[in-house]
Amino acid sequence: MNAREYAEEASDIFVLSDSFIRIKELLEDDSATIDDISEVILLDPALTAAILKLSNSSFFNYSGKIDTISKAMLVLGITEVYNLVIAYFTGKAFTKLEADGDFLDAFWYSTIDCALLVKYLASFTRIKKVERLFVLGLLHNIGELVVQQLTPEKIALCQSNGLDDLPWQKQQQVLGFTFGECSAEVLRFWRLPYCLIEPVGSQDQADFEYLSDESKLLYVAKRAMLANSLYQENNLDQENSIEQLVSQAQLDELGLSYQNIESAYDFLSTERDSVSSLLKHK
Repeated sequence: MNAREYAEEASDIFVLSDSFIRIKELLEDDSATIDDISEVILLDPALTAAILKLSNSSFFNYSGKIDTISKAMLVLGITEVYNLVIAYFTGKAFTKLEADGDFLDAFWYSTIDCALLVKYLASFTRIKKVERLFVLGLLHNIGELVVQQLTPEKIALCQSNGLDDLPWQKQQQVLGFTFGECSAEVLRFWRLPYCLIEPVGSQDQADFEYLSDESKLLYVAKRAMLANSLYQENNLDQENSIEQLVSQAQLDELGLSYQNIESAYDFLSTERDSVSSLLKHK
């Protein structure tokens, strides 16, 4: 199967709820009011709680208290609330995945790490409203979960423990496509915005010439995440790893530096557990 066929088969397994579809329709409807959207969100108490918890967390650094969905949309913006809704329902869609607990924990933490790195590094670029990019990290690798569900025997063949044979290269060798490309196909089936699909689908394209800033940033954040993972799991030199994975020229495209990535790792250590606990579905 190719990436689209994997995603098509998975679309019968990992289904976004009717609540998401209704909220999505309202959020994309220019005539819908904040009250219209709030009423539908409030029908799902768990979603409501997740949005309010994140809205009041250090993730957004809002100095006041956000105690209603309407206020969340006024303070954070409808687009940001939409991203929180996507993050919530995407995680929920995969809660029934049949997989080893260690695999799921490793997947979840790498996903959170990438999402936090995207958000943090974006603050040093010309990209506006950096919080919205967090959802890119959450969505960037859901293709791995699809492959795990449909052909779990291939997951181990796609793993990499060093820089000589990188994960996305092994995925291409084993599957004929990358997890990122499969992730983008899933997002297409879910009819999510193109501004999410394009960066996710191009996250492994090293040629930055025709990529959006969001795509370039996801490329860098994913590799920063991998360098950090290799350091923690295999004690590989973190600084040397990131310099092999991301060139200075690529960082220059975004106005970033290796020092920005080093400081991003400190940000990870302070934010990972709290954000994970807010988003993780039990």
